[in-house]
Amino acid sequence: MVRLERLKKTYAGVPILRDISLEIPAHGMYGIIGKSGAGKSTLLRIMSLLEKPDEGAVFYHTTRVDLLRGAALRAQRRRIGLIFQQFHLFSSRTVFGNVAYPLEIARYARKDAYARVLHLLHLVGLADKAQARISTLSGGQKQRVAIARALAAEPAILFCDEATSALDPQTTQSILTLLKNVQCSLRLTVVLITHQMEVVRDLCDRAAVLHEGEIVEEGRVTQLFAAPRRLITQQLLSGCSFASFAKSEPFHRMSSGACAVHAIDKAHW
Repeated sequence: MVRLERLKKTYAGVPILRDISLEIPAHGMYGIIGKSGAGKSTLLRIMSLLEKPDEGAVFYHTTRVDLLRGAALRAQRRRIGLIFQQFHLFSSRTVFGNVAYPLEIARYARKDAYARVLHLLHLVGLADKAQARISTLSGGQKQRVAIARALAAEPAILFCDEATSALDPQTTQSILTLLKNVQCSLRLTVVLITHQMEVVRDLCDRAAVLHEGEIVEEGRVTQLFAAPRRLITQQLLSGCSFASFAKSEPFHRMSSGACAVHAIDKAHW
């Protein structure tokens, strides 16, 4: 679980986050939605321990993490996975080398790191691309490498910052299927930062709407889509019908709480 208590952040005298309080359940898919400039990326950087709030607190379960320093902070950061819109891959390394990089930093034994990378490449559908150069990959394949790299050090939490914004619709659907598959298989807590309402509709259990640095609405995705209370939520939902949820949803939540995920379409790799 991630818990935020009264977070505030200001840059150059301009308030970016205003009194943010939020509780993100463990082992689920949580969406934070907002337009450009709403404060989404700043909030993600604070939640993922890349920045500190001016005021307020960040908890992972019962541990306050925003006050960590030194070795304790580095150890906690290794429990976090990050995926970005622009991939941030090393062009000088192969696919295998990119995924192995966090394990080198964490000083995994060579044999263990090798096995871990092969397992992750199989998980994301790129086992046959291990020795490929990054420049030869499609956008969807690059994002799969980024996902595998984010999972390398066995994180408990995965933060995704506009992870599908640079991809075409078919590739986006394929990456969403992969993310849900990963979340179900590894029991991760996944937090999606996005302006794409259809991503939240198709993937998340709960979501919060961020507007001008404030959480203006929060709840189950079914409730947000069926009866949005705030004007900004209604504007974000414009053109994204909840009526098509059952038809478009590629993931079936079973009554037992388990997830069954459709097979990944290799045509979109």
